[in-house]
Amino acid sequence: MDSGQTIFIICELVFGAFVTFLAIMLWPRTRDIAWMLIIIGVIVLYIEIVYSILVIFGMGGGDLFFIGSISLISLILMLLRMGFLIAGFLVMVLRQYKNK
Repeated sequence: MDSGQTIFIICELVFGAFVTFLAIMLWPRTRDIAWMLIIIGVIVLYIEIVYSILVIFGMGGGDLFFIGSISLISLILMLLRMGFLIAGFLVMVLRQYKNK
């Protein structure tokens, strides 16, 4: 692993942890379903970051199931993250069109 990849991993962990911390701090303050879905999407993003780093270091369980050359766990985490974000933004968009 070269120094560029090390800096990338450290930045990804630090900024990911910070955004996840802010999302968790916002969680009890909101009862809005759209924001809750987006917060869950951010938390899944951090889980995805940690899992990808574990795979880089050889400690992830990414070698069990593959779809082509992609790990099934990585694919599921990405789809969960995007699914929660899509659902949150969709709720916001539908709410805006409903109010007009």
